[in-house]
Amino acid sequence: MGKESFRLIANNKKAYHDYFIDEKYEAGIELAGTEVKSLRMGKCSIKESFVKIEKGEIFVYGMNISPYEKGNIFNKDPLRVRKLLLHKIEIKKLEAKITQKGYTLVPLQVYFKGSLVKVEIGLARGKKLYDKREDIAKKDQKRELERDFKVRNL
Repeated sequence: MGKESFRLIANNKKAYHDYFIDEKYEAGIELAGTEVKSLRMGKCSIKESFVKIEKGEIFVYGMNISPYEKGNIFNKDPLRVRKLLLHKIEIKKLEAKITQKGYTLVPLQVYFKGSLVKVEIGLARGKKLYDKREDIAKKDQKRELERDFKVRNL
């Protein structure tokens, strides 16, 4: 098989800051034609979005896909609820894990895999304030080390 292309459309950095991501799943997404054209132009935001399971189906809420400029009457509501495409077994497994206290589903990335639009969702646990402080301290420490390394190699 040929090498499949991967092109990132949107990334949810806030999810990594606010949650511990335990597992990741790749899901397809049900879209209209003008939404795909808008995604090809990179007009998508998943910062404030979340994923819910209802009646054995999985949906993403709050995902903003800007209307396509040349789409006129075919454009859909930018914040409409969109269905994610996963196997029933995966949905049941996720539903069982979400019922545990403290777990939720968050979208992490939206990307093109070949010609298909995919959404990476993560099974996440919320971080406490002290966890966030630890992450920020580690990031600052790493930045300092890189800065020192750069100065020494000049």
